Amino acid sequence: RLAGVRAALRDTDATVTELPLAHDEGAAARLAARWRELGLDGVFTYNDEYAMLLMRALQDEGVRIPEETAVVGADNLMLGRLLRPRLSTVHLELPSGRELAGLVDRAVRDPATAPEAHKVLGASVVRRESS
Repeated sequence: RLAGVRAALRDTDATVTELPLAHDEGAAARLAARWRELGLDGVFTYNDEYAMLLMRALQDEGVRIPEETAVVGADNLMLGRLLRPRLSTVHLELPSGRELAGLVDRAVRDPATAPEAHKVLGASVVRRESS
């Protein structure tokens, strides 16, 4: 996901700063406490859960979302739509288990058939109130 962000921002004036964050409230609170000194105006997190964790810590620290910092997650979880502000996210299009099982089944049943090409990952931004 980090490589995808870097690729998407290539040839722009945006910069990417990697910020490790453990998945716990204490780590999020420590990062939020130094957020303003970092001078960042937005964050794209590994997934919606990390986004929600950090968003809460930023709000507890008094950082206004999205006025001071935009927050974007990934995975498009339903819970993100229930927050205030609603979480912007990246919707990932993954093949279903049934589709993957069908590919494996066809390959095992008839290994001499021509290989199949399939789109295995697509992504689209779902813009909501947090960005």
